[in-house]
Amino acid sequence: MALMTGEEYIESIRKINMEIYMFGERVENPVDNPILRPSLNSVRMTYDLAQDPEHADLMTVTSPFTGNRINRFTHIHQSTEDLRNKVKMQRLCGQKTAACFQRCVGMDAFNAEYSTTYEVDQKYGTNYHENFKKFMLYCQENDLTVDGAMTDPKGDRSKAPHAQEDPDLYLHVVERRPDGIVVRGAKAHQTGICNSHEVIVMPTISMGPDDKDYAVSFAVPLDTKGLFMIIGRQSCDTRKLEGSSMDVGNPEFGGVEALTIFDDVFVPNDRIFLNGETEYAGMLVERFAGYHRQSYGGCKVGVGDVLIGAAAVAAEYNGAQKASHIKDKLIEMMHLNETLYCCGIACSAEGYPTEAGNYMIDLLLANVCKQNVTRFPYEIVRLAEDIAGGIMVTAPSEKDFRDPKLGKYVDKYLKGADGVSTENRLRILRLIENMALGTAAVGYRTESMHGAGSPQAQRIMIQRQGNLGYKKQLAKAIAHIE
Repeated sequence: MALMTGEEYIESIRKINMEIYMFGERVENPVDNPILRPSLNSVRMTYDLAQDPEHADLMTVTSPFTGNRINRFTHIHQSTEDLRNKVKMQRLCGQKTAACFQRCVGMDAFNAEYSTTYEVDQKYGTNYHENFKKFMLYCQENDLTVDGAMTDPKGDRSKAPHAQEDPDLYLHVVERRPDGIVVRGAKAHQTGICNSHEVIVMPTISMGPDDKDYAVSFAVPLDTKGLFMIIGRQSCDTRKLEGSSMDVGNPEFGGVEALTIFDDVFVPNDRIFLNGETEYAGMLVERFAGYHRQSYGGCKVGVGDVLIGAAAVAAEYNGAQKASHIKDKLIEMMHLNETLYCCGIACSAEGYPTEAGNYMIDLLLANVCKQNVTRFPYEIVRLAEDIAGGIMVTAPSEKDFRDPKLGKYVDKYLKGADGVSTENRLRILRLIENMALGTAAVGYRTESMHGAGSPQAQRIMIQRQGNLGYKKQLAKAIAHIE
């Protein structure tokens, strides 16, 4: 099958009978739901860009397995150039949507699964690697969007999975059958799962021998019996129901998350990638987290580009663009944003081949990348809010602006620089509000903190990968300490 167009992708999702709930009711038509559709549009952009001759070389790549042209989001990295192009692609997608475009998790899961299943098979003689390759090729050839599901609810964080009072707080195997397994549990914060064809499930932490039932990884379609989604609430989400493109800020694109329930879901044997090999759960988690922390040096930078541009436009519309402090703030925003990009490129350039042959990023630098992402976007947002001014959060609605009686007052008193319409000023301010405080804050501001693991998770990895002992030896050698 050839690469799908954006419209073909939309129609392929429409055909999947997903069980999705929002505000206590089942969503019968999620594709056209006004709250969910902007999120779907963001994924569509990854298909539209792949069809664009200007971006085809970045968005697509030749599969080393089939020789066919595939979307890079389904690719297994073959070189450090692939790793760098991944980051460049993610920045481009962020620039085009100013939101989360949702395919990164599946791509990162692909590459973590590819190398981990190979090494499990080498030790135990299992067939996980062939299972995964078969699934991966199916997704490549059909140009599918795949969600990656790692984060369990976790319950009492002081207890291991098997020690939880409620055993379902970590997804686990409840039955092993000759033809497959039955699993139960949930995965939280699942960005874009309702826009995906398939989902790859992975464990969320390292595990000990007693956690055998929890060391499980597999893939199932989104219409699998027993799998359903409860859409997460976002700030300002119901603005999308009001028909106001101005008040939404980013009317076309967005992201959406779901609590995804696996209520005794059956997984056939050929879709299982890990089943009880507890010592490899940590490897899978670490590799996936490394790839995903690399991703943030691309996607968040692209979204940051839009926010910086919006702040610069707001400054012009306010008539403040020539003020030295405004120029300095924009410079600082660009400095912080490009520093994140440097980290994403650096961990890619320092990549290396795994035993399976695909390329892994430098884990230390990837974790440094994500640690910076937990900080710099917050400062970028703060500076954007500073430049925009308080009217960003106190402006009347579009209905007031369009009202026969009130509109002339809104237009008169919220006017900015000469030659700039009040409507355009309000539109750029609402975009900044959306990215800083509204629904897109999940895809930029808040997600920068907790996406791909909390800040402490990266600090633990930095401690592990930082080789402090070697650094101590260097100091002792210089100081002539025996």
